[in-house]
Amino acid sequence: MLTDLIIKNFAIIETLHVSFADGFNVLTGETGAGKSIIIDAVNLLLGGRARGDVIRTGADEAVVEAVFDLGDERLVRTELQELGLDEGDELLVRRIVSRSGKNRIFVNGSPIPLTQLRDLTGRLVNIYGQHEHQSLQRTETHLALLDRFAGHEQMLADYQQSYQQFQAISEQLRKLDMADRERRQRLDMLRFQQQELKSANLVAGEQEELEQERVLLQNAERLVAASNGGYQLLYGDAGAVCEKLNRVATDLEELQHVDPSLTVLAETLTSAQFSLEDVAAQLRDYSAKLSFEPNRLQEVDDRLNLLKSLQRKYAPTVADLIVCLTEIEYELALLDDVEGHRSELERERAQAAERVSAHGKELSRRRRQAGEQLAATVEKELADLAMPRARFETRFFVLPEPSIDGLERGEFYLSANPGEEPQPLAKIASGGELSRIMLALKRSSPEGDGVHTLIFDEVDAGIGGIAATAVGDKIGRLAKEMQILCVTHLPQVAAFADQHFQVTKEEKSGRTLTSLVPLQGDARVAEMARMLGGAQVTDRTLEHARELLVRSRSLT
Repeated sequence: MLTDLIIKNFAIIETLHVSFADGFNVLTGETGAGKSIIIDAVNLLLGGRARGDVIRTGADEAVVEAVFDLGDERLVRTELQELGLDEGDELLVRRIVSRSGKNRIFVNGSPIPLTQLRDLTGRLVNIYGQHEHQSLQRTETHLALLDRFAGHEQMLADYQQSYQQFQAISEQLRKLDMADRERRQRLDMLRFQQQELKSANLVAGEQEELEQERVLLQNAERLVAASNGGYQLLYGDAGAVCEKLNRVATDLEELQHVDPSLTVLAETLTSAQFSLEDVAAQLRDYSAKLSFEPNRLQEVDDRLNLLKSLQRKYAPTVADLIVCLTEIEYELALLDDVEGHRSELERERAQAAERVSAHGKELSRRRRQAGEQLAATVEKELADLAMPRARFETRFFVLPEPSIDGLERGEFYLSANPGEEPQPLAKIASGGELSRIMLALKRSSPEGDGVHTLIFDEVDAGIGGIAATAVGDKIGRLAKEMQILCVTHLPQVAAFADQHFQVTKEEKSGRTLTSLVPLQGDARVAEMARMLGGAQVTDRTLEHARELLVRSRSLT
């Protein structure tokens, strides 16, 4: 729901801030006061074309902002979350038109492109009249509107699921049915890669072990010299360290009776001797285990070079190389058994095509029934809207191939006058007719296009009297289910509004200013009287205005 509209330096509007309520909001005012300008400003927020001539004279830029209460707008909320723009229950849209040409769009404070603006706000508001934003003139919306009218949502979902399964299987077949030459080339390459990787006898963790072994092999002589030499020095040679320590410890032990304090020193030397003998034994064992084959270092280097070469070609680690080999062998199996796999996919595709056909034919049958029901309902509504002889119909055109929306496309056709052959609605309807047709469609199917804020401009074009009252009554009843903004010249329509705004224009300091004034009580009666009697407002027109307001309340 559109809750607030702020306009700055747009055409003859300097500053305007208006808060709209749910239900029926009507905008009235004298010709030229600026009612259409307000609609143009809203249209800008819906992705309409930005022109520099809309900027107020003397200003560098025009700004239009709107606040929407998202309520139950699940689709919009989901899209905002996907875009990272979700900020709760409100949506703030701001569009800036600059004389420099650097136009900007912001949603919840973040800049977005024009296409995203159209997607977002197009789900929230529709304008019907002589404006760019007219969903009825987009034929791709007609079938969706008919399906919502008839409650085909689940049936359409079943069809679309079948269609998507058919498309997925067809895509698998397309990939499988590559040219024989391409398949042979692919097989040759895969077999070469398989042989190259398989012959390497890859083992996870092998590379790390080889790197460690290589370091040992590169330092083999130093390791042997250090371990064997250390053993000889500590224990193996004549006069080794351990032998000398033993001699000193023995001499001290013999002198303990002379000086008992030497006992501690003798024990310390004996302990050190034992420790060094243990170290010497470990050095001897370590040296004994060192066995270096003359060509082993070359073998390790060759193996590491092979692994690195494979990693450069296929994958960064040995573990990834093993995965790569598995994937190659899987693809080889598919390509080698291409005929068997193709036969299975063709069988599945045939079954999917049968489901698409069955669901599609049933959907088509229901759509044709719904088209007749919708036509009867819309024609009845149009008869009350000063189009008593209008003929409305949905025509179906069978597609050469099924699409995601069904086996056909649908388009609304209209004959506004007797004796005329129905023509495509998108091409022949005027702004006023479009507004009345959409009003009739909305009355027939309130959730028809899923949009819950409607703006009607020129809905009263070419009507008056009883038909005008019928239009007002229908809008008033529709407004109990969604938000309506309506620009009108007819007091019979304005009388049904829940909230009445008067668009006024005045000259101040040599400049023209437009403002929007909410009307209540006597002020509303006076505006209704002006609409009834023009410039001459009399007691009689005032009384007539009061009667209109009372009568509209009794009808709704």
